[in-house]
Amino acid sequence: MKTLVRHRLLGWTASVMLVAALAYACKDYLVVPSQGTLDETTLSTKAGVEGTLIAAYRTLDCVDSYGHDWGCAASNWVWGNVASDDSYEGSNATDQPAIRDIELYNWGTGNADGYLNMKWRQVYEGVVRTNATLRLLKKVMTQSPGLISPSDADGIKGEAIFLRAYYHFEAWRMWKNIPYFTEDDNNYFKPNNVDPIPLILADLNTAISLLPAKPRNGEVGRATKWTATAYKGRVQIHSGDYAGGLVTLKAVQASNVYALETDFRKVWTGVHTYANGPETILAYEASANSGDANGYNANWGERLNFPNGGAFNCCGFNQPSQNLVNFFVVDDSGLPYAVTHPNWNTVGVAPWSPDTSLSAGVTAVIPVDPRLDWTVGRDFVPYKDWGVYDSIWVRDRAFSGPYSPKKNAHEKSSGAASAVGWNPTQLNSVHIHLFRYADLLLELAEAEVEAGVIDNARIIVNQIRARAGQVAQGPGTGASDIAVPMSHPTATLDSLFEPWARYKVGQYTTPWVSKPLARTYVQWERRLELAMEGQRLYDLRRWGAADTVINNYIAVEKLRRAYKLSTAIFGARHYLFPLPAIQIQLSKVGTQNTLQQNPGW
Repeated sequence: MKTLVRHRLLGWTASVMLVAALAYACKDYLVVPSQGTLDETTLSTKAGVEGTLIAAYRTLDCVDSYGHDWGCAASNWVWGNVASDDSYEGSNATDQPAIRDIELYNWGTGNADGYLNMKWRQVYEGVVRTNATLRLLKKVMTQSPGLISPSDADGIKGEAIFLRAYYHFEAWRMWKNIPYFTEDDNNYFKPNNVDPIPLILADLNTAISLLPAKPRNGEVGRATKWTATAYKGRVQIHSGDYAGGLVTLKAVQASNVYALETDFRKVWTGVHTYANGPETILAYEASANSGDANGYNANWGERLNFPNGGAFNCCGFNQPSQNLVNFFVVDDSGLPYAVTHPNWNTVGVAPWSPDTSLSAGVTAVIPVDPRLDWTVGRDFVPYKDWGVYDSIWVRDRAFSGPYSPKKNAHEKSSGAASAVGWNPTQLNSVHIHLFRYADLLLELAEAEVEAGVIDNARIIVNQIRARAGQVAQGPGTGASDIAVPMSHPTATLDSLFEPWARYKVGQYTTPWVSKPLARTYVQWERRLELAMEGQRLYDLRRWGAADTVINNYIAVEKLRRAYKLSTAIFGARHYLFPLPAIQIQLSKVGTQNTLQQNPGW
C-alpha cells in the first residue's frame, strides 16, 4: 500500500489533514503506515484530488495538526513585525519568552529555535501537501482517464505548483539556503547548497502556463495565471532582479486584473462584501463558523493580536512600536515628517514628544497620515466600531506601551467573529493578505527607480497616497460611521479634522531626480502602507538596510522599553535566520549533516 507521506525533515510524529472529510497521518521515518492512514487508493477520486489541493491551501496558516503556537501565522507577524521596528512582542514580561528572544535578536536560543522550527514545519508541510496532490493527480489521470477533465487537471496542477513555489519562497525569505523538493523526489536528504530562486521561478512559469486567467470554478480564493505572474514579479524583485521584475509587474499592471480598493478601510476588514476585493492577489481565506468546533479555520495565527481588554479579553501581543507610530506624523505639506526632519524620532527636535503616547490630544494638533488609525489602536480614538480605544485595554502598558494592532481586527458590525473555540472574540474571518496590489505597485516603483525612470515611481507612490486620502477613521458608533470622507483633495494642507486627529495626506509634487532619494521615498511609503503586515524585516534585509535601521531603532527604543536594554546588536548573521537545530539533526546521513547551518549561527 502506498501512503501519502512526509519526509523526515518535518521532525514530528503525526498529522491530520482536515478537509473534505479526509485524513491521513505518517511517521517521521517512513517505515510503516501510521494507524488511520488513508492510502492513495482511497483518495483516488476527483474529490480526493481536490481535497488534497485544498489541504495544501490550508497550510498557509497554522493548523491544529502541528501545534497552536504562533511562529507559523499566515501574516508572519513574529518574523516581519516583532523582529523589525514595527512592533514589540507585547503582552507582558512572562508570556511567550520565545517571541521576546526573537524580538531581542537572540535567535540562537532554544526558545527561538522552537519558533523557527514551527515556521520550517509549516512551509515544508505545504510543500509535502502540494507534491502529494501532484502525485495523486498523475495517478488518477493514468488509472482513470476522463475522470478529471483536462482543464481541471491543468488547473489543479497549476495551483499545486504555484503553492509549492510560494512555500519554498517563504522558506527562502527566512533562510535563503534551503532544499527544494518536487513530486518526483525520493531523496529527502537533499543539501541546502543549491540556489532555489531559479527553481521557484521555473515553478511559477509552469503555473502561469497552466492556470486560467480567472479563478477555477469561480472560487475567488484560488490561484490564477495572474496570481502566479504577480508572484513571479515579487520573487524577481526580492531576489534582486529588478529588470526582470519590472517587465513582469508592468504586465500585471497593464492587465487591469487588479486595482486599489477605493479606500483603505476596505483592505483589512471583516465585512464579507469587501472580502477578495480588487486589491487581493493572494490571501489566507480565513473562515469563522464554518463547522469546525474549535475555530481552527478562522485566524488562528492572529488570535493573540487583539487588545487584552475591551471586548476582546486577550491577549495583547504584536503591539505597534512607538517608532512606528511616530513615523505616521506628517509635516504641513502632508508628507512624512521624516522627509524634511531627519531627527523625527528624537525628543527636543520634533514638535511633539516622541517618547510618549501619541494620543488623540496630541494629534488633534500634530497632523498624521490617516493610515495611522487604520493600523494602530491608540488612546481616545475609535477602534473601528468597538468604541473609543483606551490603553487600559493593554495587558501591561509599562512593559510594552499603549498601542494595539488594528488591521487584523474585525468590525463589531461585520459578523466576522467566531462563535466557537478558545477565546472566540479573538478569532475571525478577516482574510490575511499575503500579497496585495498596493504591495505590488510599490515593488514596481522600486523597479522603476532602479531602471532610472524615477518619476514613474513618484506617480505610483502618489497613487497609493491618493487612495490613502479617501477616508479616515470615523466616530465608529455603527457600521456606517467607521469611516468619514476626507473633505478636501489630498494635496491640500488640511484634509480633515476630527476631535481625535488632524489628518493630512500630501502628494510629492516636485519630480524626483535623485535615485537615492527616490529609493528612500518608496521605502518609506512601503512602511506606511504595509505597516504591521509582516513585510518590514524582509524589506529591510533585501534593501541591505537592516543593520543600520534596526540598530538605530534599538538605540532609541531601549530608552522607552526597559526590557530592550538586553537587545543584541543586529549583525551580518541576522540577515538570515538560523536553520532549526532539529532539522539539521534530522538531515544526518551517517555522520554527516546534509543541511548546513547559515553563517554565524
